[in-house]
Amino acid sequence: MANEEKSAVDQRLQNAVYGTPKINPDEQRRYLGTFRERVCLTISVAQLKERDWSDALKQELKKGIGNLVFLNGNLSDEELRPYMRAAVQEHASFTLKTDPEFSTAPEKMAVVVAAKTAVHQSPVDVEKRYADLKTPAAPIKEPAKLSFWQRLFHSK
Repeated sequence: MANEEKSAVDQRLQNAVYGTPKINPDEQRRYLGTFRERVCLTISVAQLKERDWSDALKQELKKGIGNLVFLNGNLSDEELRPYMRAAVQEHASFTLKTDPEFSTAPEKMAVVVAAKTAVHQSPVDVEKRYADLKTPAAPIKEPAKLSFWQRLFHSK
């Protein structure tokens, strides 16, 4: 009995000094604080910078399986705004994760859609799951630069 009390007290002291131990901390770090079995969709930082995946996010949220959106808050507001807007439009809650452990390296996650319980979705990568939406938007054509003389004598 004394040994059980000592181990309980020792455990409590360890938790106070080092914090409560986490289950699968690397997995939680990868998926912005949630477990892999809860994840429905992921968008990496590289994919986010490549094109706008907010339509894929809306489609995933319309399915109703996962309604929690975790966003890497270390990214700029301009990059995350379409995803925050999509989450609000689909009545999902979103959380900005700004801990320093969530970096903005290209292979890290920028957006994670998850459920409150395990759903075991596969694949979760946005490019694999929504390959039909992968067609990139047409690049904006910039007008040709005119020289000083062309601008001066150019008639409209």
